[in-house]
Amino acid sequence: MKKCDFLFILCMLLIVTPFALIEPVGQWFSSATASHPYLMAFAKFAILSTAGEMLGLRIKEGCYNRPGFGVIPRAVIWGILGVGIAMAMKTFSTGAPKLVESLGVSGVTDAMKGEFSWLKVLGAFSISVTMNTIFAPVFMTVHKITDTHILNCNGSTKALITPFNFGDALAGLNWKVQWGFVFKKTIPLFWYPAHTITFLLPAGFQVLFAAVLGIVLGVLLSVAANMSRSK
Repeated sequence: MKKCDFLFILCMLLIVTPFALIEPVGQWFSSATASHPYLMAFAKFAILSTAGEMLGLRIKEGCYNRPGFGVIPRAVIWGILGVGIAMAMKTFSTGAPKLVESLGVSGVTDAMKGEFSWLKVLGAFSISVTMNTIFAPVFMTVHKITDTHILNCNGSTKALITPFNFGDALAGLNWKVQWGFVFKKTIPLFWYPAHTITFLLPAGFQVLFAAVLGIVLGVLLSVAANMSRSK
């Protein structure tokens, strides 16, 4: 491990640890999340998911940042995407349990409000499967397009206001990797179980955990990028 790795780990610990160990900070976090859920979602994803992409760059190229990478525009885009994810989580966490109940399994909605039970696991799994099957492919595609746009703008903050052709961006994607790895493998093998755990957590920590998973996403994106270059 290099000095930059220790600094990265230290920064992550300084960001995350106070919320878990310092009670007033944890209380403020819970209160702020309840009062301003989408503003907090923006902040969580802007920080943690951008850190995940920096970790992915470290794995891929040996550094956490480089010219053209665009930490600031990535953070802004991740914040915006995080708001969308928070909205999707609220939508599917309400609708999926009712869907399961409409199929003949009663009590799922109430189970999601209670203590751990197998019925609650079923509800959490249903939320994860529906959200990752319906919403995640769109989200992942939009993220890939915005990521490419930032790189095409050499990481400049002008990427946030520079228009681009969405159709050309879609046509330029490596769909073999996007489908064969990102959709077909990471969604069922990682995101289904990972977000099942997410929806078993208290509501105030679900978006935070989803943002922490953004660190894992950064690693997966680096793998996908390497696959795209090799094909």
